[in-house]
Amino acid sequence: MKTQALRSDALLLLASAIWGFAFVAQRIGMEFIGPFLFNGVRFALGALVLVPFILRHKDISPPTAARSSLLRAGLPLGLLLFCGANLQQLGLVYTSAGKAGFITGLYVVIVPILGLYWGQRPPLATWIGGVLATGGLFLLSVTEELTLAPGDGLVLAGALFWACHVLLVGRLATQHEPMRLAALQFAVCAMLSLLVAVAREPIVLEALLEATPAIIYGGAFSAGIAYTLQVVAQRHTPPAHAAIILSLEAVFAALGGWLLLQETLSGRALLGCSLMLAGMLFSHRLPQQPT
Repeated sequence: MKTQALRSDALLLLASAIWGFAFVAQRIGMEFIGPFLFNGVRFALGALVLVPFILRHKDISPPTAARSSLLRAGLPLGLLLFCGANLQQLGLVYTSAGKAGFITGLYVVIVPILGLYWGQRPPLATWIGGVLATGGLFLLSVTEELTLAPGDGLVLAGALFWACHVLLVGRLATQHEPMRLAALQFAVCAMLSLLVAVAREPIVLEALLEATPAIIYGGAFSAGIAYTLQVVAQRHTPPAHAAIILSLEAVFAALGGWLLLQETLSGRALLGCSLMLAGMLFSHRLPQQPT
């Protein structure tokens, strides 16, 4: 049991690292193509990566055993994914990978707060974590003139959609086979993103080829492989414990931005990142007893 737990923790840590460094790939990809085209192609690739896993377990049917039910679940998930991913991608035009990673990580705190509308009562630790994270976000993103940087605002709006996505996944994941549901939501997100890209962005084959390494990482690794690692690991890991490890994607995003993009953070921003990380961890540190 201890060996299995350590293996699960290692897989979750690897998933958080893949997601964290994906912010670097997303910024690099934006140097060549538009945000909607980037997300359209990478989520299409993410769906394709999951196909072998689905075919390998083709004998396993969703608990509902109804394709229409799977479609009704995948469509709203794909729409939320489309909104969250593209707001984040648009924000990366104006902000750094490190800052975007920490701001996106706020969904860990936003989820239980939004859960109030679904009758969930967050524990005291969640409220304390929310205060810490909000203070950190203020130091990280709000300038001394008390204005929010445009990119940070877009990424924060995206975090709200990520939070809604997490809540909806929590409700639907037990009703459907996870790989099928993931592939469907990726396909919906890819289709919507590509439709917007065709209507609003220039599509040049040469530019698309130059962005290929970033697309492969963002699609095959971030969307496909990391999700699979999370699914496998959480079979043997309590959700609250898994959330602590996965929230470290914010740290890996900052590390990746520093190592690969030469991004730097001011002392004020570093303090903000520290408070946000403390809030994310604290919100899941204590036993989940409602207030």
